[in-house]
Amino acid sequence: MTKLRFRAVAIASERKPIEVKIPKFKTSEYYGEKVFNKRAMSKYLSKETFQALNNAIDKGEAVDRNLAEHIAAGMKMWALENGATHYTHWFHPLTDGTAEKHDAFVEHDGNGGLIEEFEGKLLAQQEPDASSFPSGGLRNTFEARGYSAWDPSSPAFIVGDTLCIPTIFISYTGEALDYKTPLLKSLATIDKAATSVVHYFNEDVKKIQTNLGWEQEYFLVDEDLFMARPDLALTGRTLMSHESAKNQQLEDHYFGAIPDRVQKFMEELEYEAYSLGIPVKTRHNEVAPNQFELAPIYEECNLAVDHNLLVMSVMDKVARKHAFKILYHEKPFKGVNGSGKHNNWSLTTDTGINLLSPGKDKVDNLRFITFIVNILAAVHKNNGLLKASISSATNAHRLGANEAPPAIISVFLGSQVSDILDKFEKSSVKDAIVVDSKKQISLGVGQIPEILLDNTDRNRTSPFAFTGNRFEFRAVGSSANCASAMTALNASVAEQLRTFKEEVDSLIAQGKSKEEALYEIIKKYIKESRPIRFDGNGYSDEWKEEASRRGLDCETSVPLIYDSYTSAQSVKTFEGILSEVELHARNEVKWEIFTKKIQIESRVLGDLALNHIIPVAISYQSILLTNVSKLKEVFDDYKTLGAEQLRLIEKISNHVNAINAKVHAMIDARKVANSIEEEREKAIAYHDNVAPYLDEIRYHVDKLELIVDNDMWPLAKYRELLFIR
Repeated sequence: MTKLRFRAVAIASERKPIEVKIPKFKTSEYYGEKVFNKRAMSKYLSKETFQALNNAIDKGEAVDRNLAEHIAAGMKMWALENGATHYTHWFHPLTDGTAEKHDAFVEHDGNGGLIEEFEGKLLAQQEPDASSFPSGGLRNTFEARGYSAWDPSSPAFIVGDTLCIPTIFISYTGEALDYKTPLLKSLATIDKAATSVVHYFNEDVKKIQTNLGWEQEYFLVDEDLFMARPDLALTGRTLMSHESAKNQQLEDHYFGAIPDRVQKFMEELEYEAYSLGIPVKTRHNEVAPNQFELAPIYEECNLAVDHNLLVMSVMDKVARKHAFKILYHEKPFKGVNGSGKHNNWSLTTDTGINLLSPGKDKVDNLRFITFIVNILAAVHKNNGLLKASISSATNAHRLGANEAPPAIISVFLGSQVSDILDKFEKSSVKDAIVVDSKKQISLGVGQIPEILLDNTDRNRTSPFAFTGNRFEFRAVGSSANCASAMTALNASVAEQLRTFKEEVDSLIAQGKSKEEALYEIIKKYIKESRPIRFDGNGYSDEWKEEASRRGLDCETSVPLIYDSYTSAQSVKTFEGILSEVELHARNEVKWEIFTKKIQIESRVLGDLALNHIIPVAISYQSILLTNVSKLKEVFDDYKTLGAEQLRLIEKISNHVNAINAKVHAMIDARKVANSIEEEREKAIAYHDNVAPYLDEIRYHVDKLELIVDNDMWPLAKYRELLFIR
C-alpha cells in the first residue's frame, strides 16, 4: 500500500493537462444538438403533431397513444440520424441517482433480418423490474412489475449511442417509486394555488412556473491518489487523515486562477453540457482546495432537476478522461469546507412577472409582500419537514460546519425587506407600500462606476435566504437529488397559499373589501411567522438556544429528523402529491439508506484500522524498539538518550490499543444494531451507538499519522490529495 501511495503521488505530480479537441464554434451553434427540443421537433414532426404536443405540454395533459405513435416515428428518425442505436427510459429511483435499461431499435423483419423500430407504446411506457429498487415496503421482492411513463415536458436527449427518454417510475399499484412523480405533482399543485392568489392582483395570469437554479459544488482529486485511498473509493469521504498544515486558511483558493488540468476538464464538460442543452454559465474555484463550482442559467424546475442529474453523470465521465475523480460527498475532507448544492427557487407568471420581485406601484408591492409572507409562513409551519428533505447521513457531516448552514431552518430576509414587513404589520390599507429599487453607492474613485446595491445582503450562515428576487435553499447537499427539497418546498408553499386564499375569501364573504382582507391576513402571518426570521450568525451557540426558545425544530439526529415526513402537518402538506402510505414508505427507504451508509463506513474504517494502520504502527514501533535496544548495548545512559523513542513507543502502544478496543466495540455495536428488524430503530441504533466510534477511532489514527515514519504510512495524505498539480 505504501508503494501504491508514492507511485500515485509521483504520477499525479507529473500529469499534464489533456488537450481535448473541441469544435471552435459559437456555443449557440451547437447548443442542444443532442436534444429532441422544439427545434428538432419542428423538423421531424408534422406541423399538426408538433402543435398538439406543445399544447399537451403547456396544459399538462397526457399524450394519447395515437399522438405518441407520430412522435415516436419522428423521434426515432432524429435519433438514428444522430448515431443512436439504442433507447432507454431514464428515471430517478429513490437512490439520488438515475436508472436506465438500454434496448436496441431492432425487431425481426420476417425475412431473417432486422429492422429499426420504435413504436409509440415503447415511447409512452415501459416495464422495468421494480423489485430491486428501494420501495420502503410498497413492493415485495417477488412483485417485480413497475412502470416507467414518458414525461413530455422534459425533452429526450442522446448520450453516446443511446436515446434517453425522461420518465416517471411508479409501482403496479400506482405508488410513486421515484423523485420525479411527486415533483411533477408538486409543480402542478403550486401552479394552481399560486395562480388563484395572483388573481387578487392580476386576473390575466393563467399559469405559474416554478424556477430552479442549482449551484453544484464538488471536489476533484487525481484518480491515482483516489485509488490509493480505499475509504474514498468505498464511501466517498476520508474516514481518517490528519489535516494538512496548509488548507483553506489563507482563502487563496476561492475565485483563484483555475489550475490548467481543471480548466481543460471544465472546457470539455461545458462542451458536452451545451450539446445536451444544459445552460451552464458559471465556473470557479470554491473555498476549499480542490473544490469547484458549476452553475447554470435558471430553468423551469422539472427540467433543471433533470439537467442537474444529467450533468453530474457527464461530469463523472469527463473527469475520468482527464484522470480525475469527482467527489460529490458533502464532507470528503475533515477541516475544510464541505460541498452543497444551493437551490435558487422562484415563481414567475406566464405574463412575465417574477412574484418575488417588488413592483412600481402599490398593487405590485402588495403582491410581492403577499408571496414573501406566505413563503415565510410556509417555511415556519414546515421547518422540520424542509430540514428532513435535505437531511442524509452524508449531509449531516456538512451542516453547521465551516460555510454550511446550521441544521436549523430559518429565513434570512435582509434589513430592508425585514423593515418593510415590520412597517406593514403596523400599517393600514390607506398607507403607501414602498419597496426601494436598487440603491447606488459611489466609491469616490473616478474610473469606478457607481455600484447598484440589491435590496438584500447575503447571509452565508442562513439555510434559506432571500437574495433579491428568489429564495436560496442553501442547506441542500451536493450529492442530493434537488427534487427532494423542491417537492417539499413546493408542497409547503402551495398548502400555505391555499390556506391564505381560504382565509382571505372568508373575510371578503363577511363583507370586507379585498384589500382589507389581504391586509388583515398578511399582518397575522407576519406576526405568526416571526420566529422563522433570523438575520444573525447561524453558527453561534446562542442561535441554537434562541431557535429552541422560538419553537423551531432543532433535532440533529438524522433518523429522528425523518419523522417530520409523517407528522400530521406533513401529511396535510403533501395531500395530492404523496399519500400517507407513500410518505411512510419513503421514510423506510431513508432509514435503510442511512443505516447502510454508516454500516459501510464502519466496515471500511475497521478494515483499514486493523489491516493497514495497526500493522504499520507496530512495524514503526519495532524500529524504535530496535533503536532503543542498540542504545542500551552501547550506552549506559540509554534511557536518557532514548527518551524520545521510549515516549513514542508508549504513545504508539496507547493509540494502537485504543484503536483495537474501539474497533471491536464498534463491531459489537453493529451486531446489536443489525439484529433490530424495524428500520427506524435500526437507524437510530446506528446513529447513536455505531457512528460515534467513527470519530473516536479516527482521532487515534490521525495521531499515529503524525508519529509513524512518513515513508511507511500506507494512505495518501491530505497534503498530497488536496492540491492539484
